[in-house]
Amino acid sequence: MIEQNAAPAAPGPVLRPVRGASRCAIAALALAAVAWAARAVWHLRLSAAGEPASGPPDQGDGVHRPLNALEDSYHLVASVGSAVTAVCVLAFLFWLDHVRDNAKALSGTAPRYGYPWLWLGWIVPVVNLWIPRGVVADVHRSVFPERRLPAVVNWWWGLWLAGLAGGVGIIYADDTDEVIARAYSGVLPLVAADLVIVAAAGAAALMVHTLTTAQQRRMDELTQGA
Repeated sequence: MIEQNAAPAAPGPVLRPVRGASRCAIAALALAAVAWAARAVWHLRLSAAGEPASGPPDQGDGVHRPLNALEDSYHLVASVGSAVTAVCVLAFLFWLDHVRDNAKALSGTAPRYGYPWLWLGWIVPVVNLWIPRGVVADVHRSVFPERRLPAVVNWWWGLWLAGLAGGVGIIYADDTDEVIARAYSGVLPLVAADLVIVAAAGAAALMVHTLTTAQQRRMDELTQGA
């Protein structure tokens, strides 16, 4: 009798844990929402206080008057908000890197956008208007091609673009003292931009939860079927 050795089963896809990265991203997004809500509150406080008789902090020609207590506190709020936003960006990209690798492993196909676009897609002009959304959408579609893209992805991206528009939201065209002057003279655009960013952070947190849950279920199915 000739013995036949069964060929070893092909190894399954190497998957990265996503629950921890998801929790970190959601927590960071929640902190970012709180930070930008605080910024909106301080914009309203500055508007209600009114511009001091000495004029705006930036007097022109490189002259800056001493800041009052409220203006000093706004500088602190703005600095903390910027630091929280930076941490939020890193946590979000850490999560996206995990789910992107898992999507590649689960589908067996390479992503539409190469790894450098995971980072460059956010900062290269023009293409940053669609590549980040494309990277996120690819995570879902590569694993679930038969399903429609969750609507929350489009809500998140629309709110993100709105927050970028006009230089009054996520990326301020003016320095902090100039933003203070704008709060004194016309606070509504600043507050509107702040609230859009808060909404974008909330939509992003929901999106992270939605995509993570779907991918984790698919991973669990593979584990149970192994």
